[in-house]
Amino acid sequence: MTDTAEQGEERTAQERSRERRAAAQRGARSVLSRAGWRGTIRERLALLQEAAPEMYDLDEPADVYGNGIVAALEKRVAALLGTEAAVFFPTGTMAQQVALRCWAARTGNPAVALHALAHPEVHERHALSQVAGLRPVRVTDEPRLPTADEIRDFPEPFGALMLELPLRDAGFVLPTWEELTEVVEAARERDAVVHFDGARLWECTVHFERPLDEIAGLADSVYVSFYKSLDGFGGAALAGPRTLVEEARTWRHRYGGMVFQQFPTVLSALVGLERELPRLPDYVRHARVVAAALREGFAEAGLPWARVHPEVPHTHEFQVWLPYEPEVLTEAAIRQAEETSVMLFTNAWDGAAPGLAYTEVTVRSAGLEWTAADVRAAVQEFVSRLPGRA
Repeated sequence: MTDTAEQGEERTAQERSRERRAAAQRGARSVLSRAGWRGTIRERLALLQEAAPEMYDLDEPADVYGNGIVAALEKRVAALLGTEAAVFFPTGTMAQQVALRCWAARTGNPAVALHALAHPEVHERHALSQVAGLRPVRVTDEPRLPTADEIRDFPEPFGALMLELPLRDAGFVLPTWEELTEVVEAARERDAVVHFDGARLWECTVHFERPLDEIAGLADSVYVSFYKSLDGFGGAALAGPRTLVEEARTWRHRYGGMVFQQFPTVLSALVGLERELPRLPDYVRHARVVAAALREGFAEAGLPWARVHPEVPHTHEFQVWLPYEPEVLTEAAIRQAEETSVMLFTNAWDGAAPGLAYTEVTVRSAGLEWTAADVRAAVQEFVSRLPGRA
């Protein structure tokens, strides 16, 4: 068999596994998270039709190139984050490129200091350098946010420091409030601006024990997402000084982000701000209950090694690491759902090293129904489907 044929068979197997996992989650009676984006088009539209009349006057004219309901959302976001203004973007990738290139023009320095695991470095195909003409410089690759000393001692100048809050690929981790303020001060000592990649900033208030506007107030600009935590159809916003926001509107047009009408996406964002945002603290607190029960369950099941990271989640999302290959854990998760209608691990498993894999766990409204005892029982069922554990 040729390498091409083998690769094709491997892709087909992966596709079958994804389809089976998605079907298992749809059919499961009990899951920790039932994200809206996994629903059908009919389900998504039905939810919007049910909720939208409470969010905005539907007899108002539809938006055209960013007016009307889009402007209303921008005003709402600016008020929540305590900034002078905000501008809606179709994607966060575009919003952050625009923000950082605007800051680079103002500071005269195209270098952007960030973490090696930051979203632009891992998930955006080098967009900062290839499209925006910026020069990312990696402050650290440790699985945590940069420290103030690392910022002060970094060996070359940079115009902007970008901090991802929380740092998703390190396990949705956050610094302490004191550490965050020290890092921001260290950047300012170097005459650099600070930009927050706050795609998931909405869920950080419990960890920091601060309101959103106080958290956002540390930075010169902030990007937030409307679908990652708020279950919107998509979209993002860039918030900051009015002059920056107005400049960003110009660059949004240049990037092709001046979309004719966006009211469905904007309505879904307003629904998320109204319904999901107030519930996020409950999700975060219950994620800590779930994480503790997972650790207890794995210990009771006698696994030789298992880790929940962070041990006490910083947000309502965290990682679970187990000493098996990804396909083994995926099969166990699917079988558990198919055979018991309970799906403990709904997300994909990724290999970290030979014989070691991890997955991301999210706790949303569906997960609030799970007690610690429910989680421990589900762990036992899951482990019993691993090789040699029956």
